[in-house]
Amino acid sequence: MKVAILGYGTVGSGVFDVLQENKEIIAKRVGAPIEVKYVLDLREFPGDPVEEVLTHDFQEIINDPEVAILVEVMGGLHPAYEFSKQALLSGRSVCTSNKELVAKHGAELIRIAQEQKCNYLFEASVGGGIPVIRQLIRSITADEVEKVCGILNGTTNYMMTKMREQGAAFDEVLKRAQEKGYAERNPAADIEGHDACRKIAILTSLAYGRQVDYEDIYTEGITEISDVDVAYANKLGMGIKLLGESYRKDGTVYAMVAPKMLYADNPLYPVNGVFNAILIRGNKLDDVMCYGRGAGKLPTASAVVSDVIDAAKHPNVNIPILWEEEKLELGSREAMVNAFFARVPAEEKPKAEAALPIARTVELAEHPEEFAFVTEPMTEGEFARKTAELTVIHMVRVEVK
Repeated sequence: MKVAILGYGTVGSGVFDVLQENKEIIAKRVGAPIEVKYVLDLREFPGDPVEEVLTHDFQEIINDPEVAILVEVMGGLHPAYEFSKQALLSGRSVCTSNKELVAKHGAELIRIAQEQKCNYLFEASVGGGIPVIRQLIRSITADEVEKVCGILNGTTNYMMTKMREQGAAFDEVLKRAQEKGYAERNPAADIEGHDACRKIAILTSLAYGRQVDYEDIYTEGITEISDVDVAYANKLGMGIKLLGESYRKDGTVYAMVAPKMLYADNPLYPVNGVFNAILIRGNKLDDVMCYGRGAGKLPTASAVVSDVIDAAKHPNVNIPILWEEEKLELGSREAMVNAFFARVPAEEKPKAEAALPIARTVELAEHPEEFAFVTEPMTEGEFARKTAELTVIHMVRVEVK
């Protein structure tokens, strides 16, 4: 079976390596060998084995009837969308790690694949090598999904881990993440929460079967989290994680990306460094958690190749995925319930105690000028109204026990 890889960057070269190095076990699992016939890229790679199959022309690929599966690892929306759509319309399966494309056009491309009796598969678009998509579309199928919640970005999780363990400042751990290659030179997609937002949009669309637009999800990154916030969390016996979460309550689906303080008994609390974890709650199954490396060349490539194997084992047979193009309207953020950790000037303590239901207070000897506390659970709207007359230095959401 012949495969074409669109893009020879980090993930594309990883897919090429996995297909070459593991070709014997892959052939056994498929029942036939898989051969890379083309790799599409605008660049040249002198001395690289890919030279033998390198092409700069997509039309050469799409006009070759031998090519049965395309691997789209170009990233971005264009021309990845056009190439993927053209391939599916021609009856070829497409496997991708492109979270931006899947979040934006996944429902449409899944429909085309169903109509053409081929497959659009995207395991690697969320959680790198973690098989969370398969859990949602094949394993957790007897349950109503009540909640999806996860640490979906390794860069921010590494940064929050180092801030907690070493008391380091935000800028310091960001620089370290960039030096280690965990963060890009422009880290906005990670630290501002956009990457996690696209991933929770995909998971929510799959969990509830309808299109969730990532633009509709309230998103807050970690750029405002300071070493002072982390010190307070440590004193409370908690850890701050950037979470993407969605849940259904009384028939309405809510979604958010934001930093949250977690108690030590939360299964996501010990997930540290660049690792990701996604917790799925079914109404009969209860909680299931998927854990592993959420990014990286080979873990992501491994997930892409697992989709290639799936597609190869199902020629001319569509693997059903419930994700309709009809848009799912999300509930208002103001109605979402959280507890809240907040810091106000010490002189505003009486006002804070009068305005808010305070569950516990916390003190840091280094900051006697502040009054810090955790509220009882309340809606986002209630918290905003009740703190309108306070000078909130900073707020971090807290999980509701």
